[in-house]
Amino acid sequence: MIKIPKPPRAPTPPRSSAGLPDDDTLLEALSAAREVDVNDLARKFGLKGDDRRALRQRLKALSEAGKLDKRGRKTFGAQGVLPDTGAGSVISQDVDGELWVKWGKDDNDKSPLARLAPLKKSAAQTPPGLGDRVYVRFEKAADEWIAHLIKVLDQGAPKVIGVVRKTKKAKGQPEIRLESVNRKSKENYVLTGADLDKLKDGDVVMARPQGGLTRYGPQPATLIEIVGHETDPKVGSVMAVHAHGLPIGFKTSTEDEAKSATAPDLKGRTDLRDLPFVTIDPMDAKDHDDAVYAHPDDDEANPGGYVVWVAIADVAHYVKPGSSLDRDAREKGNSTYLPDRVEPMLPHVLSSGLCSLQENENRATLAVRMVFDASGTKIAHKFVRGLMRSAAKLSYEQAQSAIDGEPDDKTAPLLDSLLKPLWAAHACLTKGRNVRGPLHIHSPERKVHLDKEGNVIAIEPRVSLEAHGLIEEMMIQANVSAAETLEKHKSPLIYRVHETPSLEKITNLADFLHTIGLPWNKGEAPNTLRFNKLLDSQREGPHSEIINEVVLRTQMQAHYSAENFGHFGLNLDRYAHFTSPIRRYADLIVHRALIRALKLGDDGLTDYEVKTLSDTADHITATERRSMAAEREAIERYIAAYLEEHVGANFAGRIVGVTRFGLFVRLLDTGADGIVPVSSLRDDYYIHDDKAHALVGERTHQRWRLGGSIVVKLMEAMPLTGGLVFEAKSEPEPHDPNMPRPRLGARVRADSRNPARRPTGGPPKGPSKGRTKGVTEKKAGKGGKGGKKRR
Repeated sequence: MIKIPKPPRAPTPPRSSAGLPDDDTLLEALSAAREVDVNDLARKFGLKGDDRRALRQRLKALSEAGKLDKRGRKTFGAQGVLPDTGAGSVISQDVDGELWVKWGKDDNDKSPLARLAPLKKSAAQTPPGLGDRVYVRFEKAADEWIAHLIKVLDQGAPKVIGVVRKTKKAKGQPEIRLESVNRKSKENYVLTGADLDKLKDGDVVMARPQGGLTRYGPQPATLIEIVGHETDPKVGSVMAVHAHGLPIGFKTSTEDEAKSATAPDLKGRTDLRDLPFVTIDPMDAKDHDDAVYAHPDDDEANPGGYVVWVAIADVAHYVKPGSSLDRDAREKGNSTYLPDRVEPMLPHVLSSGLCSLQENENRATLAVRMVFDASGTKIAHKFVRGLMRSAAKLSYEQAQSAIDGEPDDKTAPLLDSLLKPLWAAHACLTKGRNVRGPLHIHSPERKVHLDKEGNVIAIEPRVSLEAHGLIEEMMIQANVSAAETLEKHKSPLIYRVHETPSLEKITNLADFLHTIGLPWNKGEAPNTLRFNKLLDSQREGPHSEIINEVVLRTQMQAHYSAENFGHFGLNLDRYAHFTSPIRRYADLIVHRALIRALKLGDDGLTDYEVKTLSDTADHITATERRSMAAEREAIERYIAAYLEEHVGANFAGRIVGVTRFGLFVRLLDTGADGIVPVSSLRDDYYIHDDKAHALVGERTHQRWRLGGSIVVKLMEAMPLTGGLVFEAKSEPEPHDPNMPRPRLGARVRADSRNPARRPTGGPPKGPSKGRTKGVTEKKAGKGGKGGKKRR
C-alpha cells in the first residue's frame, strides 16, 4: 500500500498576549469572507474554552467601535460588506425610479445601500414598494451593491402618513411628533431616523412604525419621505398616492422605450382609414382608447340589422411582453384618476400620443366588426388588426347636443352621416340589452372642479346622457366578442367576473325587505330580473333610495380571474375587458391573447404569460382596488377642504350607513360623506337593529333608517383626513306599530336602572350591569376610539 504524505500544516496565525489573534488579524480574516460565524472563526484560529468566549467579546467590541458589522447573535462581517443573503427594507427611490434596499433593521447602521435589480423578464412577482421588507441576494458589481429579490417578506409593510408637530419634552429637549391622518387610527408617533433637521412644523411625511417597542404613549416611527405641507391644496392627492403606495412616474428605460416608438405602416394590417370612425369622450380626456362607427346592414338576409365597428388602440404593438414598458405597466395595473392629476399606466408620449386615436391621424388599431339583427342580438363578429384614422373627436355633451337638435359647427356636417346612424344602432342594441336585463342600480357620481392652484371651486353631479349609454353598450358588446373569440379558439384569457350574490347577502336582503313589508323568497335563485323587478316596483315609492342602496350592497365586488364565473351584474355568461388597453393592463393581456389566437402578429401572449395568468389576474385586481381607494380618499380630502368654510351650515342628506356608533350621511348637493355620532343623538337611547339597518330609540321606538332623508349641521371638517362630523337637525322617523321591535342582541352597552326612570337627555351614565350588548359610542373627530366604551 502506498502511503500518501499529509500536506504541510498551515502556519498558526499570530496571537495577542491573551492568546487571541490581534485586531488587525481578525479584521483581515473577516475581510476575506462576507459573513463569518464565531464558532467557525474560533476553529480557524484553534481557540477553545475561555479563548472562544474572549473572541466573542473582542468581536463585539470591534462591532461597537464601528470596525465590524454584527450580522446575528454569533455572526459578523466586514464593515461595508453585505452578506450573501439577508433581509432588508426598501428605504428610498431615486429620480430614475430605482429602489434601494438597506440591509438589517438598525437605522443607524452604516451598511451600504444596494440597488434592487430588475425582476426577471417575466416579472410575475409584483415589485416591492417603499417601506417593504424583502429577502434578497446581495452581489457586488463594479462600485455598487446589487440586491436580487428572492421574496417579499411583507408586501405593503406598515406605513403611516401624518403631519409633523414639533414639541418639547419636559426637560426642554426637542421632539418631533407625527399625527396620523388616518381616520381609522388616532395613533401618534415619535419620529426617528436621518434628515429630521429638514422637517418643518406642518410637513406631511410618510414613516414606518417600528412597532412593539413601547406599550404606552407615542410609538417610534422611522421617517421615509417628505410628502408635502399641510397648507398645499394639492396635498390631498399626494397623501392618497403615498398612503396606498401608488407607483409614480416611470423608469428611465421605460421613458426611453416610449420615446423611441414609431407608428406602424400598413404592412400586415387591414386598411380601415376609409371608415369614418369617431371618438366620443369626456371634454377633458387626453387619451382616446376607442372609436366607433355604425351603419345599417346592407345584407338582405338581415333586415333592420346594423353593423357596428369598435376600433381600439393597438397598445400591444408598442408595449412588448417583458419590456421595461410592460414591467411598469404591469406594476401599475391601471391608470389612476385623481381630482388634480392622472397617474397614467403608460408614459404620456404613448397614452396621449401614438396610442391615442387622435383626430385625422393614422393610428394602429385592433378593431372588431359586429353584426346585430333587428332585435339587437349579435349574430356575427370579426376581429382585424388595422390602420385607422379618426374622422372627428367629440365630447359626450357635443354629440348629445347635436342629436337633441343643437349641432355646432363641428357636429352639423357629421349629424346625418355619422351620428344619426350611431344612435339608430344604439336603439337596436338597446332592444337586446332590455331582453338581457342587466342590473338597473342607480349610483350617482360627483366631479370635483379645481382652479389652477388646486383649490376646489365646485362639486357637481355627473350628468348621465344617452351618449354615455351608447358608448357603454358598444364597448360591452366588443368585450363580449373578445371573450367569445378567445373561448372559441380555446385560448386562456383574463375574464372580468362578477359573481352571484352569496347566500348570506341574500338572507340579509330578505330580512331587511321583511322589515318594510316587502317579500323576497330566499329559496329562489337570485337573478338580475328579480332585482330589477324589485327596484322598478319601488322606483317612485318612499323606500326607493333605501332599496337601491341595499340592493347595491347585496352585490359581490367585480374582479379579474383566469377562470370564468360569468358577470352577474351585466347578466352575461362570459365577459372580458378589451376596450381600454391604454389605462388597464387587463385589456392589454386580452389584446395579446387575440393576437396570438388569431395569428395577427408575433407580439401576442407569451407562454410564460399564459402560465402566470392567474397571478396577473390577482395582481391587477389588487391594483384596481388600490387605485379606487386612493381616488376615493383624495376626493374626500378635497371635499372636506371645500366644506371647511361652511362649518355651522345645515345641509340636506341621506343616510347611507347605519352602525353601532352612528349614522353615515351623504350630502345631496356635494355627495360628501360624514358621520353623525350616536353620542350626539340625545333625544333617546338608540339600539342598533342590523336586520332593519336602523338605530331604534329604546324609549320612543323612533328610528334612523338606512336610505332615510336627514338634515344635518356640519360640526367639523378635517381636510387632512377627509373626515366630516355632522349633527342631526331633523327628527327621526316616528314609531310604526307594525314594525318589528329591534332584537335585544343588538344592544351594545347595559344599565340596570329602570328604563322608565331614565333621563331623556341622552344615554345612561355609569357602569353597566345585568344587561346584554348596547350602543357603542365613538367620539368622532375628538380623538376617541371606535368600539371603546366611554371612560
